[in-house]
Amino acid sequence: QVHLVESGGGLVQPGGSLRISCAVSGDMFRAYAISWFRQAPGKGREFVAGINRSGSVTYYSDSVKGRFTISRDNAKNMGYLQMSSLKPEDTAVYYCAAARAPGIVDKPTQLPDWGQGTQVTVSA
Repeated sequence: QVHLVESGGGLVQPGGSLRISCAVSGDMFRAYAISWFRQAPGKGREFVAGINRSGSVTYYSDSVKGRFTISRDNAKNMGYLQMSSLKPEDTAVYYCAAARAPGIVDKPTQLPDWGQGTQVTVSA
């Protein structure tokens, strides 16, 4: 089991960029796949991006592909989501989640550990 804390959210203008971070503690970080989800008001939790435990494989939802980049630093126990060309429809609470698994996990029910979320608002 790991403890996750997101940070770096905020208000950004359309077309802007933002990087959010996920600090992970409690177990061997490199044994965990990391995923990012988001939830907009009145909507369900949506998979955004995932990265395997070594960082060699990444996967993105169609809605963010080409604009967002997921990464991790296993030496620092950190996960990141770099967001560019942001749109108002990207506004949501962003969550990082972890699963002790080798590959990418994109289903919320398969991710036992979650952070508290960080708000990202894209607005002029």
